Parts: sequence; structure tokens; C-alpha cells
Amino acid sequence: MSQSNTAGAKPATGTQAAPGVTTGEGWMGRIEALSSRTKYLLLGGLVVIAGLTAWWLLSPPALPAGFAGGNGRLEVKQIYVASKYPGRIAEVLFDEGDTVQPGQVIARMDTTALEAQLREAEAQIQASKDAWDSARAQVEVKQANYDYAAKQNARSSQLVRTGAVSGQEAELDRASMLSSRADLVSAKADSVKAAANIDAAEATADRLRSEIKDAVLTSPVRARIETRLAEPGEVLPQGGRVYSVVDLSDVYMYVFLQEKVTGKVPLGSEARIVLDAAPKYPIKAYISYVSPQAQFTPKSVETAEERHKLTFRVKLQIPKERLRAFEPLVKFGLPGMGYVRWDTSAEWPDNLKPAENVPADLWKTTGSSAGQK
Repeated sequence: MSQSNTAGAKPATGTQAAPGVTTGEGWMGRIEALSSRTKYLLLGGLVVIAGLTAWWLLSPPALPAGFAGGNGRLEVKQIYVASKYPGRIAEVLFDEGDTVQPGQVIARMDTTALEAQLREAEAQIQASKDAWDSARAQVEVKQANYDYAAKQNARSSQLVRTGAVSGQEAELDRASMLSSRADLVSAKADSVKAAANIDAAEATADRLRSEIKDAVLTSPVRARIETRLAEPGEVLPQGGRVYSVVDLSDVYMYVFLQEKVTGKVPLGSEARIVLDAAPKYPIKAYISYVSPQAQFTPKSVETAEERHKLTFRVKLQIPKERLRAFEPLVKFGLPGMGYVRWDTSAEWPDNLKPAENVPADLWKTTGSSAGQK
């Protein structure tokens, strides 16, 4: 009986592990099973650690006491260059990205019809002047006729009393004098009318010259062409837009700060703007406006928790003399940080002190006018 039980049992092999002992093959299985269950968790943990490390290395140092900051976007004044009168575009001289100077011609409208009307008005001026000369000559003739008739009437009135002239002749002389006076009044009226026609023709010519001048579109300020909205040959209505340009002399950033900061910041005090595109080159600015009313912080500025706080909008204006150095970077919506100093006794930290000289080749101007000064 015992032999049959032994024969039916599975014989022990040399690889069978003793109770409580784990073989190498068992460890490998457990490791493989563990990695398959947690590979996404481990990968996520590595990403979080890498992100925290990068944030710690790249984040700017904390602001010292007496300073406050907030993120914002660069804003510029946008100007539309449009046609004053309806017409066809003859020339569009600049492309997007070009820099133009104040008063520089940037487009022209077709003035063929206006120039023809101007020639007609100038011819009318000359004709009116000729008519005025003729009217003045007629006034002189009528004036002479009236003077003679008036003297003749005066003599007849005296002679009729002595009987030297009949009453009928005296009446005829009086009628001649009255007729000459009427002719003189009419001639003077014609002369005034001719002078008025000259003024009207000259006014028409001046209006046409003004329209021709307005057909030449110029830049109102030093600006960069942002969008080219029309092309040669297009017919525009009155006020039709040809360009959208940005004013390179009026650049600023709005930041939103709490009342405890804005209440201590006077207008005109120093500020700094640090653009994400040039973090090593803070731009010196000044506070040109502080909103008199509090508002909830816009969604694009702070986290959801911060948006429930009331803040004041503060405008940081870049001085015009500093804009030329950073002009290639002036782009609407460029993100950055704005900093203000509410404690005037505090010294600006080193990382917010503006560089005295900005490298000339730090940025490259885009557009066909690259390199323009």
C-alpha cells in the first residue's frame, strides 16, 4: 500500500524550492508583474518631478519688500489708414511688417477724374475773371452815361424856369437820367455776380485740390504696418480701410494689482516691464494711469481663486525715448510681467535694473523694411 502511494506521487526535483524560499524565477515574475501595473504611475511621477525642477530653476526670484508685480500683455495703439472719399486704389506702397515715418506716403488713390474736374474748375475761374473784367468795363460806361444824363437833367430843370427849355424836353432829360441810373445799377450787379462766380470757381478748385491731396494716404505717426487690407485696383467706399498700423510711440502694459499696492503707488512713479521674449532686458516704464474703480481680475491674468479678488488696473507706459531700442519687439499681445515699486525707499533688485545698452542684433526686424532706421 505504501509503495503504490509513493509510486503515484510526483517525484521531487532538484529545482523545487524549500518552503519559505523564493527562487530567482519567482522574483523576476513579481518584478514584471509590478512594472506592468505601475508603469504609468512611475512615468507620471517622473514628469511631475521634472516639471517642478524646471519651475524651480527657471522661475524668477521672489520680489523683495516694497514691490509688486502682475502679468499682462503688451498693448499698442492701433490706427486704421482709410480713404476719405470713395474711389479706386492706384498704389499700395508697403507690406506687412514695414516701418513707416510720420507723413510718409504709403498709398495713393486714383485721381484721374478729380484732376479733370480741377482743370474744368480752373477754366471756369479764367472765364469768370474775363466776365468780371467785361462787367467792370460796362460799369464804367454806364457810370459815364449816368453822369452825363444827370448833368443834362440838372440843366434842363434850371432852364425850364426861364422858358429856354420846354417842359417836355425837361421831362425827356429826366427820363434819360433815370434810365442811365438803372443801367448803371444793373451793370454793377453784373460785376458783383461775375466776382461771385470767380469765388465759386476758386472754391470748387480748392475743394478738388483738397480731395486730390486726401487721395494720397500718409502715415500719421511712426508706425509699423500690421495688416494690408486692400490691394491696387480695388474700389473702396468712403472710409474704406487700406492699412492697419500700430503706433510705435505709444506702447504700454496693463497689470492688475490689489488695493493695498495701488493705494501707495503715485502716478509717474517708476515701473518695469519684462517681456517673455527678452527676460534679461527689463524695460524702464512709468505709471501713467490707475483705475479709479476696482474690478474682478480678468480670467487671463490669475488663477480661478485670484479672480475672486478685487483689483485695480494700472497702466505701465514705456517712454518714447526707450521705445526705439525695443522697437522690433513691439507686437500687440506679447506676454510679459509688469512690476511697480510702492515703497520709494526700496532699491530695485538687480534682475529688474534695465540694461544701459541693448544689443543691436538682439532682434531682427521682419518685413521688407528690415534694417530701416
